[in-house]
Amino acid sequence: MDAQDKIRETVTSNPVVLYMKGSPQFPMCGFSASATQMLKACGVDKPFTVDVLQDADIRQGIKEYANWPTIPQLYVDGEFVGGADIMREMYQSGELQQILGTAK
Repeated sequence: MDAQDKIRETVTSNPVVLYMKGSPQFPMCGFSASATQMLKACGVDKPFTVDVLQDADIRQGIKEYANWPTIPQLYVDGEFVGGADIMREMYQSGELQQILGTAK
């Protein structure tokens, strides 16, 4: 199974998936920390997370999968939502809470 197949399998098998640097307990960048904090604030205590620093193929593959150049990346119900900046805008408008409310 190549990286694209692994990514597709992960995002379609889990309601909330965050590709990030590090883990929710030990994020390795500020954007990943911010993304996990927003998810927690929305009531998502245990999103499925993938540490892209552990696998170079996944790290590059996730950028190609959504045609999005940065990490973190959030997927809800198999759909790409966005990175940390998009998440922040959606959180501030209440849209992120609505999307995540259906995926828990």
